[in-house]
Amino acid sequence: MKKIIIGNLEICHLPDLGISDLQVRIDTGAKTSSLHVDNLKRVKVGGRPYVEFDLHPDVYNLEQTVHCKAPMHDSRRIKSSNGEVEQRCVIQTTLQLGDHQWPIELTLSNRQDMTYLMLLGREGMGDRVLVDPAQSFLLNC
Repeated sequence: MKKIIIGNLEICHLPDLGISDLQVRIDTGAKTSSLHVDNLKRVKVGGRPYVEFDLHPDVYNLEQTVHCKAPMHDSRRIKSSNGEVEQRCVIQTTLQLGDHQWPIELTLSNRQDMTYLMLLGREGMGDRVLVDPAQSFLLNC
């Protein structure tokens, strides 16, 4: 399989969640991928665990909110960049970068102090990409 070359920042889409044009920080130092969400709630749908949450896809327009619901895939203890360990909900969803898409796992967390709403970690990249850390936005949306 031919690998795609991505920069340290890209624009991604999460079509299963109805989210498009989201800036994602590529982080080869992070094992898991994470998404900043607000108002996270665990709910049951047909007896199965789901999560509901809000996302502000445009950091320059916080009035814009996308309300999402997804099956809860897992719950994991994650060590954040500041060294704190927290229990996070995990969902599986489709990631689209350029013309390429594949399933990834995303931990849902409060990243309000972070510059980017989403981090793409090593597990989410898998063996599909090569990262050029000196470049940004190499893919066409």
